[in-house]
Amino acid sequence: MRPAGPDGAGALSRRRAEPLEALSIDGLSEEALPFFEAALQQVCGTVAYFRDEPSDTWRVEGVREAGAGQEELESALALAALVAGIAQPELQIAPVEADGWLARTVQAFPEQRIGKRFLIRPTHVADRPCFDRLVLKLDAGLAFGSGEHASTQGCLMAFEAMAHRCPRRIMDLGSGSGILAMAAAKLLHVPVTATDIEPWSVRICAENARLNGLSAQMRALLADGWRDRRLQGKRYDLVFANILARPLCAMARELAAHLAPQGTAILAGLLSTQARMVLAAHRRQGLVLERRIDVGPWTTLVIRNRG
Repeated sequence: MRPAGPDGAGALSRRRAEPLEALSIDGLSEEALPFFEAALQQVCGTVAYFRDEPSDTWRVEGVREAGAGQEELESALALAALVAGIAQPELQIAPVEADGWLARTVQAFPEQRIGKRFLIRPTHVADRPCFDRLVLKLDAGLAFGSGEHASTQGCLMAFEAMAHRCPRRIMDLGSGSGILAMAAAKLLHVPVTATDIEPWSVRICAENARLNGLSAQMRALLADGWRDRRLQGKRYDLVFANILARPLCAMARELAAHLAPQGTAILAGLLSTQARMVLAAHRRQGLVLERRIDVGPWTTLVIRNRG
C-alpha cells in the first residue's frame, strides 16, 4: 500500500483534509493485476491489492481526492484493459471519511528497514540518529516508490547485494519517487540519472533528492524510456527498471544496447508468473540471469551483460 497525496501523508495531515473517495476493482486475474494497479496509481495517493483465495482473483483499491483526475483515470483504465486483453471491469467508487483515513495513513506508513543497509523514514517520523543503516527520507505520493511495495523492496535488496562492484554510471529508468536512484547515490556517492515519463514523477523525484541532500548527485529527467536523445550513445554499469513486465520485454533490446560490458540491470514490477517471459526477452539479447528475488507474488530479476 502507498499512502497519500502528491505532498505526502504528513503534509496532507497538516492541512485541511479534502473529501476523499475509495476506488476499487474486483475479480482481476493475476496477469491483469499490475496493469490496473498502475492505472489507479495515476490518480490515487494510496493503492493496495488483495487476493480472494476462493475465487483465485485479485481486488485492487485506492484512495484519491474526490473526483481528482477522472479523465486521466478513465484513459488509464481503458489502456489497462486493452493491454491486459480483457473487457474493462467495473470501477466502484465510495466516499471515505477524510480525517480518519489520513490518521490511518500516517500509522500505516512507519519506518521500514529493507535488507541490511536501508531505512526508509517518512517525513512524519522524527529524525533520530541511525548508525547501522542509510536513511532515505520521503513520503509516498503520486509517484511510485515508498519502499512498501514488494517490487521496490526487491530492487533495494538486489542492489545492496551487488553494490560492492561500485558501479559508476547509474540509470534509474522509470524512477517514480526516485527511491532507487537515491539509494544508489547515497550508498556509492556517485552521480545518478533518474528518468520518468510523467512530469509529476520527475518533480517529486527532484524534491526527494533535495530533501535527502542529493540534488548535486541526482539528475531527474523527463524522458520516454531510452528514446530521449540525451541518453543516446550512453552505456551504464547499473540500470534500475522497476516498471511492468510487458514494457520491460519491449525495451529489452534497448536495455542491452545501453548496458556496459559486465553491467548489471535490476528489473522489477513483474509478477512471478511473468518472470520467465521477461527473462526470455533479455536472454535473446545476450544478457544472463544472475539472481532472482521473490517477495510475495512479485519478482525482481538481476541480469548481467557478460560481454
